Amino acid sequence: MPKLPLFLTVLLCLVSPAIAQSLPQSEIDKDLFEVTIPQLEGFYVSHKYTVTQVVQWHLARIHKYNGIYRPVETVLEKEALAAAAKEDADNGTASHGPLWGVPIVIKANTSIAGQVTTDGWAGYTIPGHELIAPRDATIVARLRSAGAIIVGHTNMPDFAASDTNRSSSFGRTGNAYDVRFSPGGSSGGTVTAVTSNMAVLGNGTDTGNSIRMPSATSAVIGVFPTRGLVSIAGIAPLDWLLDNTGPIARNVPDAAIALSVMAGMDEKGEPAPDPLDPRTAESTKAQPGPYTRYLKPDALKGKRFGVPAFILKGTDVPFQGIAAIVPNDVAEAQERKTDLPLRPETRAAFMKSLDGLRAAGAEIVFDDSILPDSFARIASRAGTLPYLREGTENFLKEFGPAQYHSPDEYVRAVGKPLPATIIGSDVSGDRRGLPAQSQSRIETDPRAKDNYFAPRDKALTIFNETLDRLHLDGYVYPATQMPPPDETMPQKGGISEGPHSETSWVNILGVPAVVVVGGWYPGGLPFGLEISTKRWHDGDLLGWAYVYEQSTHYRHPPVLVEQGLLPNAP
Repeated sequence: MPKLPLFLTVLLCLVSPAIAQSLPQSEIDKDLFEVTIPQLEGFYVSHKYTVTQVVQWHLARIHKYNGIYRPVETVLEKEALAAAAKEDADNGTASHGPLWGVPIVIKANTSIAGQVTTDGWAGYTIPGHELIAPRDATIVARLRSAGAIIVGHTNMPDFAASDTNRSSSFGRTGNAYDVRFSPGGSSGGTVTAVTSNMAVLGNGTDTGNSIRMPSATSAVIGVFPTRGLVSIAGIAPLDWLLDNTGPIARNVPDAAIALSVMAGMDEKGEPAPDPLDPRTAESTKAQPGPYTRYLKPDALKGKRFGVPAFILKGTDVPFQGIAAIVPNDVAEAQERKTDLPLRPETRAAFMKSLDGLRAAGAEIVFDDSILPDSFARIASRAGTLPYLREGTENFLKEFGPAQYHSPDEYVRAVGKPLPATIIGSDVSGDRRGLPAQSQSRIETDPRAKDNYFAPRDKALTIFNETLDRLHLDGYVYPATQMPPPDETMPQKGGISEGPHSETSWVNILGVPAVVVVGGWYPGGLPFGLEISTKRWHDGDLLGWAYVYEQSTHYRHPPVLVEQGLLPNAP
C-alpha cells in the first residue's frame, strides 16, 4: 500500500488484534468487547452489570468512532437509555426475553416508531416532510418485545440500491478493518457497527446481496432467511418481490437467537405469520425453532455441498431480472454485459476456505452440471421491475407519515415525485437502457406469469433437482466476486461501486443463505463464504455455519482508529 497521510495510524489499524488486546483495559472493556448474548445474560443474572451500563458502553463506542467510520446515521441515545432504565427497574419483577438488554442497531429503511425512516435518501429528510414512522416495523416490535435495546439507525445507500454504502442523507460508511475500503452495501452501516462492537447485532435487508455481501467484507455472520420466514412489513422497499430481512451478528449462536425472535417464534418453536406480509403465511413450513437447537458439533459430518458452475465462471443474473417484454436477443446481450469474472485472489480465498468444511466432515463437489450458465439465464428472466410501485404504495399506506401515504400524496406534499428506483417508470427505459416496463399490480397483471412466476419457478425446480440428483445438502460459493475495493482510488476510471457479487438469484428463488467468515485476504481484509440450501431449512443452514465457525475461528475484531483518512470521501 502506498504511504498516505496518517500512515502510522493506518499501521495501527492493521496491527495484530492479539497485540491490541494485550493493551491495558478496564474490566468492563474486557467483558463487553465481543460479548455474546449468553454472556450478557450471565452478567445480568449475576448483577455484575446493569442494562444501563452495557448500553452506555456501546453508546460510548459510537460517540468515539462514529465520526470516522460513520455507520450510525441516527444515534438514539435518549431512547436507548430510557429503555435500559426500564429494564433495570423491572429486573427481578418480570420475565426476560431472549434478547434481554442486548444493544442492537436497525437499518435506516426499517421503521422505528417516531423516528425518521431515511431509507438513505435526502428526500425523506426534508424539513417538515420527513418520513416519520407511525409505528414499529414488525421485526422491530418483535426485537423490542424480546428485550433488545435500539441504540441507533444505521446508514445505507439511497433506497438500498447500491453495492457500497454512500447515502444522500448521511454520507459514506467505511470498512472497519480499513476505513479507506468499502464495507459493501446496502447493509454496510449495520455490518460496520456490529463488527466494531458498537452494537451486539443488527438487522440487514437484502434485495440482491445486501445482507450477505457486506457481511463478507466485515467478518460477521449475515443471514438471509427463507423468504416468508421473517416479515418485511414496515421496511421501505427497494423491490418488494425480492426484499428480505435477517440478522447480522458476530457469531452464529447470536444470529440464531435473533432469527428466532425476528420470525416471531413461540414457545413451541413455531413462527408467527404477519397479516401485513402475505408471504409469511407459508412460514408454517419452516423447521421448528428455536434455531439454537440445530447448533450441533457434528452438523457437517457427511454433508455434501456443490459449487455452482456459473458463479466460478462469472455469469451474471442481472439484478431485478429481465421481464418477458424484452426480446431474447436483447436480454442475452444485457446478461453478457453484466457478467463479472471471479477475481483470482477471491478464487484463491474461496478454495482455501473449503478446507474448513472438509475438516469438519463435509464433501465438496465440483461438477459442470451444478447450476450451469443455463440456470443463470433462466433465473435472469424473472423480471420484477414492472411491479415496483406496488411495493412502495403498500409501504407508504401502512408506514408513511401523516403527510403522505402514497407516491401521489408525496408529490402533493413535497412538490417532487419519488424516484423511478422505487416506483418504476411507464414512459422511459430502465437504468440499463432496456424498454420501458409499465407498472402493474402483480396479482392482476396477465403478463405476470411470463414476466416473473414461470422463470422463477423453473429456476427453483433446477435448484432443487440438482440437489436431489447429486445427493447434495446445499451449495457453497464466494459471497462476492472480488475483495472490498479501496474507495480512495478510482476503480475502472470511476468512483467505486462496491464489491459486487453474483448472488441475486438467491433473492429470486427465496431460498435461505448464510455468510460466514471464510478467511482473510493477504492485505488483511475479510473473505466471506456463502452457503445456501432448500427453502425452510434455515435451522440446518445455521447448524452448518456454526460448525464451520467453531472449526475455523477465523473472526478477529478490527482495531479502530480515532482519526480518519477520508475527511472528504466521495
